[in-house]
Amino acid sequence: QVQLVESGGSSVQAGGSLRLSCKASGYRIYYMGWFRQGPGNEREGVAAISIAGRSTSYADSVKGRFTISRDNTKNTMYLQMNSLKPEDTAMYYCAADLVTSYSNNDALLPRKYSKWGQGTQVTVSS
Repeated sequence: QVQLVESGGSSVQAGGSLRLSCKASGYRIYYMGWFRQGPGNEREGVAAISIAGRSTSYADSVKGRFTISRDNTKNTMYLQMNSLKPEDTAMYYCAADLVTSYSNNDALLPRKYSKWGQGTQVTVSS
């Protein structure tokens, strides 16, 4: 059974950068994604990455600012977040599922993922 542990969340000023990490236990390699949920908002997809890392998907709101990557030798996925905005403030969750591929739309749907981490808080102040 895979377990996901996020880290790297913090409080930063607008325009700053953060890198989130998600460490996965277990030996099976999963399709993975980052999701976020702000106060009073539904959970939304931020970015997703295929098993080999060749395919990525991004929400329009983060394109050009966030980069998702993974290192399967370390069972770790990353989210590099640059040019952070106050509206990026949220709890960020790592998710995974044992599928070989998703369409770009499906990759960012929370209901498509069965494994979830506990989240790491990102707060961006203006």
